[in-house]
Amino acid sequence: MRPTPTRSRSRRALLCAALLALAVQTAAAPALASRPEGPGGPGGHGRSDCVRTERPLDGKARRILDITRRAKSDLKLKSVQLRVTVDGHEVVTDALGESMTGVPAEPDMHFRAGSVAFAHIGTVLLQLVEEGRVGLDDTVERWLPDLPKADRITLRMLADNTTGLHDYVTDPAFDAELVPHPFRQWTPAQLLAYPLKHSFWYEPGTSWSYSHANYLLLVQALEKITGTRIDRLVKERVTGPLRMRDTRNDFTPDIPRPVLHAFTSDRGFYEESTFWNPSWTTAPGAVITTHICDLATSARAVGSGELLSYRSYRTFLNPGTVGLGGGTARCPASICLKQTEAKHFGLGVIVINGWVLQNPSFSGYAAIQAYLPSKRLAIAVSATKTPTTPDGNMAEVVARRIAAALAPNDPLAIS
Repeated sequence: MRPTPTRSRSRRALLCAALLALAVQTAAAPALASRPEGPGGPGGHGRSDCVRTERPLDGKARRILDITRRAKSDLKLKSVQLRVTVDGHEVVTDALGESMTGVPAEPDMHFRAGSVAFAHIGTVLLQLVEEGRVGLDDTVERWLPDLPKADRITLRMLADNTTGLHDYVTDPAFDAELVPHPFRQWTPAQLLAYPLKHSFWYEPGTSWSYSHANYLLLVQALEKITGTRIDRLVKERVTGPLRMRDTRNDFTPDIPRPVLHAFTSDRGFYEESTFWNPSWTTAPGAVITTHICDLATSARAVGSGELLSYRSYRTFLNPGTVGLGGGTARCPASICLKQTEAKHFGLGVIVINGWVLQNPSFSGYAAIQAYLPSKRLAIAVSATKTPTTPDGNMAEVVARRIAAALAPNDPLAIS
């Protein structure tokens, strides 16, 4: 069954969560903790330490769980996983609903984390800059000699989405191929063929527009710079030091057990999408799965700049994107989104009213990791759909409601 035009447009919107997260512009006390945040366990029921918070819950944990239950009902979600920490200490961890019919959702169930990998890759890039192995403003022709305008495109531009390259995910020709073939294995060359058939939206570095192609190319450059495959590079420098044992790359559509199953109506009918091939989402070696405890660890560590110097952390949050974007005759405002102090893209992260986040949403999976440095507050949410779940990243909506209760003066106003 072919999707209707409305469904296809909706689907493309979901595939580009970071673009949607910036589409609507806005103006610009630690809790009692039950136990310190620990590393994710090795996976599998019975031996993971990503488990529900021990009962009885304190008042703040009960409040968060009540908000989540109401949101699950309001949004008609199949499952919600959540973890909230303050100052690195757990406030609450839980899972509501079902993974499959009759199979309860559990906190240690693994799901696809999509663009969370971009925050890890941006962190790796800045670490290499700190070590003097590369310059952020080095042009990429030595590593990507076949890329048009490689002598004008820098590593910074790839990481902060200022190259001017089109996004293959929003290309109707790509969508027409992906929708009927969700199990297809894509190569980087096949994906890059879509943006490279278009002229650039603008001269590199002069505006802002989101493109998955930038991270395909950045990964290729980083692998050549270091001589190390990207999954190993990220494990050595990010997930390993953070003891995120349940966050990993998979070169196949498989997901480590236990699995949170996903369902979607993207193709016009409700169907299971758990094992659709995610090879189109980013470069080989950076297609990650995780669980909610590791996602909360990532939120805190990425959002606080734990693995970076203070100078690099400031660049991570604003690499020069603020003030860029805005519609022109060549690039509409819906593509070249205006980057403001209140809402802008960093080096693989989105910054919104002080929150540092990533918000993957594709193939029936939706998630968000968000961190508010001023309150040392981390929120991680994953959600799956029923046939009547509204379009959009509903994990964002759940997180926004939790944030409104815990940090009312710092709205997590994504869209």
